[in-house]
Amino acid sequence: MNAGITKEFIRRIPKTDLHLHLDGSLRLPTLIELAKRARVKLPSQTEDGLCRLVFKKSYRNLGEYLRGFALTCAVLQTPENLERVACELAEDCLAEGVRYIEVRFAPQLHCHDRLSIEGAVAAVCRGLERAQRAHNRARAVRLDEDLPFHFGVILCALRAFTAETAPYYARLFSVMPYARKREVFATASLEVARAASDLAHRAGLPVVGFDLAGEESGYPSEHHAAAYQLAHRHFIRKTVHAGEAYGPESIFQAITECHANRIGHGTFLFNTDMILNPAVGDPQAYVRHLAEYIASQRINIEVCLTSNLQTVPQMRRLSDHPLKQMLAHSLSVSINTDNRLVSHTTLCRELELVATHFVITRDQFRQLVIAGFKGSFFPGSYTEKRAYVRRVIDRYEALERELLPLAM
Repeated sequence: MNAGITKEFIRRIPKTDLHLHLDGSLRLPTLIELAKRARVKLPSQTEDGLCRLVFKKSYRNLGEYLRGFALTCAVLQTPENLERVACELAEDCLAEGVRYIEVRFAPQLHCHDRLSIEGAVAAVCRGLERAQRAHNRARAVRLDEDLPFHFGVILCALRAFTAETAPYYARLFSVMPYARKREVFATASLEVARAASDLAHRAGLPVVGFDLAGEESGYPSEHHAAAYQLAHRHFIRKTVHAGEAYGPESIFQAITECHANRIGHGTFLFNTDMILNPAVGDPQAYVRHLAEYIASQRINIEVCLTSNLQTVPQMRRLSDHPLKQMLAHSLSVSINTDNRLVSHTTLCRELELVATHFVITRDQFRQLVIAGFKGSFFPGSYTEKRAYVRRVIDRYEALERELLPLAM
């Protein structure tokens, strides 16, 4: 690997996963078991069959990639199942040395007559807390040989959704029969943002952020500006899926209209040929100024390498990924999994891809890892976050001295 980075070093260093979808990260045996109990029909009852038919290592397009989410969401319709899956996800992250995660999901896809948005979020928090308690009681943590585990929850609004597959959206369309679709989706986003604020400040749950996911093209983030303004006024941190399937203008909107503190993916940040606004007279200057602003404000880019390879048709090889340009522009970049099941990946694997396929120095690799902690929406105070990041850096440097040979 580049810079002498080893698999053992990657496994043992403290890591973060800031872009981690709950419904894309189930264990396959759990999905099969829960589907049987809930009488959800799966294309196959075996792990091999599901990997062959649904959860593949490569996909033809984004639609095929998203197919599996209908199955995972279908089994996550009870608080018990949400709690279990959240706990297992945290356990899987802990097992590979991830010490801070932000689990994002759209609670409105899991609510119905018997389960509210608040109930869905509380169930996920209970599951994550179970794993947290078990790890943080461990002897190694008490002896300072390891780091305590922390987590936050991010609530996702959706740019668009099919009403037939979610009772929540079906209800909204029924009470807003004359509204345009964009107005219905914007109303849903406002409700989710309000829930994020209430749960964080009144219920005291570790809801740390608000997100907007879904198809970018034709569904600009500016349609959801009111929801983001509400989150902004109530001190909820904000991230936006932007630049994943659309150009620099989508990232610009996320920052200027939605006050984004972080950007999910940001894959097409440097693609000037995707700028469509005729008012942008100099696309090169537009992108240069945008990248410089992102760098200077330390707006973290949540990069998900494997996921991008699977969903972006233009990207066939890792060498096509703009990570190297992001590093050259001194951007704050974190490495994430996106969907552990759907993308067949782990955080260790994503970091191994960085160390193997990109020309990167040890200092750059260190910055990528630490940027995840620094860019996190940590649920404690800023003072507590700084102290935690300091412990992370000390642990990283100790492992670097122990496991990596001296630089030549």
